[in-house]
Amino acid sequence: MATDFFERQSAARRSTKWLVVLFAIAVVGIVSTVFLVSLLAVGGFEQYSQSATHSASVPPLKATFDWSVPIGASAITLLLIVGGSFFKVAQLNGGGTTVAENVGGMRLAPNTTDLVERRLLNVVEEMALAAGVPVPPVFMLPDEQGINAFAAGYSPSDAVVAVTRGTAEQLSRDELQGVIAHEFSHILNGDMRINIRLIGVLHGILLLGLLGRILFRSAAYSGRRRSKNDNGSALLFIGLALIIIGGIGSLMGNLIKAAVSRQREFLADASAVQFTRNPGGIAGALKRIGAAITGSILKHPNAAEMSHMYFGQGVWEGFTGLMATHPPLDQRITRLDPAWDGKFPEMPATPIAIAEIAGTAGLVGAAVDQLPIAVVENAAEQVGNPTEIHRQYAHQLVRELPDDIVDTVHEPYGARAVIFALLLDREHSVRTVQMQALAESTTSDIVELTRKITPTISQLDARVRLPLVDMSLPALRAMTKQQFAEFSQAFTKLVEADNRIALFEWTLHRILLRHLRPQFDEAAAPRIAYYGLQRLSKPCSVLLSTLAYAGNTAGEAAQAVAAAAVHLPKANINLLPPGQCGLQQLDQALNELTRVSAKHRGRLVEACAVAICADHEVKIREAELLRGISDMLDCPMPPLLPGQPVDNQ
Repeated sequence: MATDFFERQSAARRSTKWLVVLFAIAVVGIVSTVFLVSLLAVGGFEQYSQSATHSASVPPLKATFDWSVPIGASAITLLLIVGGSFFKVAQLNGGGTTVAENVGGMRLAPNTTDLVERRLLNVVEEMALAAGVPVPPVFMLPDEQGINAFAAGYSPSDAVVAVTRGTAEQLSRDELQGVIAHEFSHILNGDMRINIRLIGVLHGILLLGLLGRILFRSAAYSGRRRSKNDNGSALLFIGLALIIIGGIGSLMGNLIKAAVSRQREFLADASAVQFTRNPGGIAGALKRIGAAITGSILKHPNAAEMSHMYFGQGVWEGFTGLMATHPPLDQRITRLDPAWDGKFPEMPATPIAIAEIAGTAGLVGAAVDQLPIAVVENAAEQVGNPTEIHRQYAHQLVRELPDDIVDTVHEPYGARAVIFALLLDREHSVRTVQMQALAESTTSDIVELTRKITPTISQLDARVRLPLVDMSLPALRAMTKQQFAEFSQAFTKLVEADNRIALFEWTLHRILLRHLRPQFDEAAAPRIAYYGLQRLSKPCSVLLSTLAYAGNTAGEAAQAVAAAAVHLPKANINLLPPGQCGLQQLDQALNELTRVSAKHRGRLVEACAVAICADHEVKIREAELLRGISDMLDCPMPPLLPGQPVDNQ
């Protein structure tokens, strides 16, 4: 199977480990340097003091040497670096929202009517649906006219996309799509976590220079009142040394940051072209950066600490370019457009007019009920690799949704009603019980809105259900903690009301809560605990058995599990009795399987696809179930479409 996505994820984790090692070496070097410098400073001062006091020969230095200053200076330096880094990382625990607000970002309302903002939100929404990831909140930097953007967060569940006002106003739709596709590649490739950790680690090192300035000014100010036998001169020297050492530490950190960022930017450019199949879009955006007076430079005071996260060079990095966090603009453009003549286009005097592309009918509510086996069997090939086909599909899907549903899902109250309507059973008696449970656990206005939109929701194609969940997330993230608690309680009661929740509805439930909880609860992201499947035979068996039983007889289920087991040779896979693979057991199994390394999660997705295809028939609902399981394994899968390529070549 193609492993591009899983290799990129593994490479991102390896990069994180190497960064930790490199910064640890840098910290050890800095602390050692502080110790040696303070040692020499105190030693020199002791010798000077003794020579001035005694006319006889100087006693041995070690008899009177004061070790407290070098040890204390080193300890303070280490505590400053570690404490400053931990403080910054803790400050950024809010994820992408905290990062965006740190540079002046303002969150756009999902139901905004501003044309510039609406176009931006539409592009981000289409890209997210095409990539199979939650639609992220969108922030605009209203005071920034430079053409720039960034994605921030620890995972797709808490990611945000931030765009400057200049980007939203001055780029054509194709160019804007290229920029957003570039940022989505950072989300898919695991770059965001590295970027946030870099901010935290560098913050600790940058504080050295600040401490040096404080010590230097303090010693210089009070030095006039000190006697010659105190340590004022030593502190003055140490303060100056810390300024220099802090500058050296910052230089080392920025060089490492620049080296890592440059390679990730080239990869993101290439991924954006694969996504949009339009190198002219992202190349055009880069050309507009070259033509704009403000370029891609940001004015915010905190812009420098996030310089490695931007689409373009966000701050001035000197004349040499050694610390530039991005490759030279002409190199990026030439890679995308080899025929470029080196000339930048003239910038428009007014914002580019907003023009939408007309959609083609036939996607939503279409009569297609099954997918070709080859498309689903090779679904793992598509993980993390959206293409222009998926983007066009997402564009058409959104345009063909009923207008009232689109408006409703973009509004916080309406989004809750849409989710409730998605979980209502088609059978009237069961739906009556569910509506009663809903009325007992949420407000009457939401109940009434749910009742109103249910007939329309029930007529939508199965392929629309996962996209609607993803589209609802930006509005649902605007809830307060109390509203989220009430929503979760109502959601759970609605799911449990009929005592026979279907697997697909349970999947929607789990996906939604998985992506919302990081916003409202202090839930740590799963950590990799397994680098093989040998100890995960039971969870693997539960997952594959559950999928095999969905729509199959017992005999067909046994064949499905046997076929899937071939793809997991190191795990002892068995078909479990139905009583051992219910929704509770499946929930526990998935919690364990999300802690396995990326490449093995890829094999799990491949095995799930084989289990679904074992009966040589794949219904749309089964294909969407596979996408839901893939999402829960942190393997974002684009929509599975008839006629799409079955490989990445």
